[in-house]
Amino acid sequence: MRHAIALSAHGLGTTSPNPPVGCVILSSDGHPIAEGYHARKGEAHAEGNALRAAGEAARGGTAAVTLEPCNHVGLAPACRQLLIDAGIARVVIAVIDPTSRGEGGAAALRAAGISVETDVLAEEALLVLGAWRATLAASRPRLIWSYAIGPAGITEALPLTSAAYELRSSVDAVLHNSHLEEGVPGGHNPGMMMLPAGRMDLTRPGSLAELYAAGVRSVLVDGSASLAAHLLADGLLDEVVIYHQDPGPSAAFREGGALMLPPGFRLVEVGRAGRWVRMRGQRIFS
Repeated sequence: MRHAIALSAHGLGTTSPNPPVGCVILSSDGHPIAEGYHARKGEAHAEGNALRAAGEAARGGTAAVTLEPCNHVGLAPACRQLLIDAGIARVVIAVIDPTSRGEGGAAALRAAGISVETDVLAEEALLVLGAWRATLAASRPRLIWSYAIGPAGITEALPLTSAAYELRSSVDAVLHNSHLEEGVPGGHNPGMMMLPAGRMDLTRPGSLAELYAAGVRSVLVDGSASLAAHLLADGLLDEVVIYHQDPGPSAAFREGGALMLPPGFRLVEVGRAGRWVRMRGQRIFS
């Protein structure tokens, strides 16, 4: 299942509005023989890719999948039917799909005589699926503010680190100031939407609903402190990613402790990113 979780993360930033899912197929004697993940909307799901790679060797085997196999036919076939047709004997599921149709894919698999286990490493699978599931409950995209803290305090010049590139590649859209448009690296997700801050007001009633309806599930607010202040005031920011530069003995370091994390957020990750320290904070829900 941990292998499937790692695979699922390859779909971050490219599958929306679908969830990023991973799947590993084991032979009847328990040896891994194939793997797959959902790469982008409209293409094969994780189970379909893994079963195609496994071929006839999947018969009598086990499928470990991070999300309950889908129970409906859309742009891709119903994954529970693909598993049934492939002769899979056992399915191990991390997270149950809250959007599943009817009684759900797990129930359909059991009805077909397949052994099903659920909630296997669910907490770990939610490291990838959690943001997708949260947007379902909120019916709006997840908003992330990324900013840098240098000797003079908050700056809109984000560090050109691999971690910053990775953050941009994992979201569906970036809301940016016009001077940042050319600074977005060419290695980002090619399907990512660029939203100029001067023409996109996320605080306007209905704007987040419009993005959600367009399939956007995550938006990165890239550097703009003035825009982020409005989003914070309206309670719309869900996560912050902060790059902290060693400022030396400066006033910003001595007096700027409050800049490290906005009120109402808790620190969930700290690490190095080149010459910067990268911190991640999440909103505290009461």
